[in-house]
Amino acid sequence: MKRVLGVVAALALLGWVAYALIPEDRGAGVVTVSGLIGSEKRDFFDNPDVKAELRKRGLEVRADSTGSWTMSEQAKNTKGLDFAFPASAAPARDIQRNWELKDSPLVPFYSPLVIVTHEPEAQVLRQNQLADVDEKSGVWTFRMDRYVEALRGGRKWKDLKGAAEYPELAGMLYVSTTDPDSSSSGAMYLALLAYVANGNQVVSDDAGVNAVRDVLATANRLQGMQKISSDEPFRDFFAGVGTLVLAYESQAAALPLQGKSTGDMVVMYPDTTVQSDHTLVARTDGGRKLADVLENDGVLRGLEARFGLRPQEDQEAFWSLVKGFKKPSFAHDLRSSGYKQATLPSLDNLQKLTNAAKGNG
Repeated sequence: MKRVLGVVAALALLGWVAYALIPEDRGAGVVTVSGLIGSEKRDFFDNPDVKAELRKRGLEVRADSTGSWTMSEQAKNTKGLDFAFPASAAPARDIQRNWELKDSPLVPFYSPLVIVTHEPEAQVLRQNQLADVDEKSGVWTFRMDRYVEALRGGRKWKDLKGAAEYPELAGMLYVSTTDPDSSSSGAMYLALLAYVANGNQVVSDDAGVNAVRDVLATANRLQGMQKISSDEPFRDFFAGVGTLVLAYESQAAALPLQGKSTGDMVVMYPDTTVQSDHTLVARTDGGRKLADVLENDGVLRGLEARFGLRPQEDQEAFWSLVKGFKKPSFAHDLRSSGYKQATLPSLDNLQKLTNAAKGNG
């Protein structure tokens, strides 16, 4: 899949910082594997406990971190890689195709998309039926259909009941995301928005793209310049930039799990959402071993949960750690809780949706 020329500039901004994720001293039988990881997984792989457990399993991991869509181009043009580990299946399939691999990539863990905001904003959204909260569990839900209506109607914060109490609530009502040309979360947001705007049906042809073109263009235009990796807007949120910010659940959950302050952050689950399947594409035996231990090693699964990720092979690992949290509160199992999963479009149609959002094509 062709990417915009801005990818080159994005790589320059990232600085191509290489992270030595396992200590320099190598023991007998330890294999070094090199690859690319989504920026949202950098802290996990840089953790000393993760390093130590991987080393016990005979692995020394070295990786560059980047946006998931940018990763597709890097993987195509970088020699000697053992693996690539984007945040979703779509760029993973693109990498798999470029590497001419036939094995199915593994998904060791996943994380749903959420919207983070502050308590005052959440209460205003609740007053205006754009969000609600389960009084028993404390879990917040963001109403995607009403958000699409708000985008189509050009609603501003000042149009919402109760917003006048908070002078900081100004301007248009929109969710801040990453650039869909470089980041998986931004691309998945467009896919989700298109699904809801298309009557809860996947966009599967040009007619569907045209039907949602205006709402995607509005959602994208309101944001101005977008970041190229998911950790940037999340950090900006805590610096006071952004009112409604798209994030991975893992980013929000990792803070209290690591004993860090969340302030008055509220985590909202879109009532129709997308699950981010962190998909590891293995090019060599070393890459395949890494995928295997991340999926099946019990200690690593516990560490994945500690960083807010939901291990595929231990669905309760995440919940056992977060079930006592009240502010913010996290959902147990999204499917049983009534959250619907949007169907993602094909790679070609996803690119068309991105072009539509940016006013191209």
